[in-house]
Order: sequence, then structure tokens, then C-alpha cells
Amino acid sequence: VQLQASGGGLVQAGGSLRLSCAASERIFSIVGMGWYRQAPGKQRELVAGISTGGITNYAASVKDRFTISRDGAKNTVYLQMNSLKPEDTAVYYCKAAAVAGDYWGRGTLVTVSS
Repeated sequence: VQLQASGGGLVQAGGSLRLSCAASERIFSIVGMGWYRQAPGKQRELVAGISTGGITNYAASVKDRFTISRDGAKNTVYLQMNSLKPEDTAVYYCKAAAVAGDYWGRGTLVTVSS
């Protein structure tokens, strides 16, 4: 299974971006999907997650600005990012969590200019 993330780019502070992550095939016994990010010199951190039942969770720093959603039929997870801040600049990775293990995408760079 491969995860392909897209939608990153350069945006001014206050702008919006929508990230997408598509799995190459249906993931057996999937538990949920999520987005993580890693800024230069920092550890990778959870941004948002969504379970197969639709339960979502967010990092405090992005709550009320970011929205995660999932299309199970398309094996795709989305991250709508609004009111972006320079501190949101990072490489964003998607992850699919399954009973057999985790799958990671290669990441997409988001740069927010001030």
C-alpha cells in the first residue's frame, strides 16, 4: 500500500490550503488516518486524526483552523487548513493506521510566509 500526499505549497499567512492523501488500494483492517507534520529541527507531531467511525482529534495549535475528513470509498483523507500561520510551516505526512501496522506517505511541504 502506498500513500500519496498532495496539495502543499507556498501561501501567505491567513491563507488556506487543502491537503489530500490517497491510498493506492483498500487498507485491510484500517483503524484510522491522520496527518502529522515536522518542522525543521523539530520532532514529528500529530496534527489531526480521524477514525473509521468519524471521530476526530486535533492538536491544540490547529483546532478551529484545520479540519480533517475522510472518504472511505476513495481511500482518501483530507486536511483543510485555514487561517494559516508561519508556524504551520512544515512537511506534512499522512498516515494510515491498521491492525497489521502503519503506512506513511512521503510528505508534502507547506510553507506559510509572513
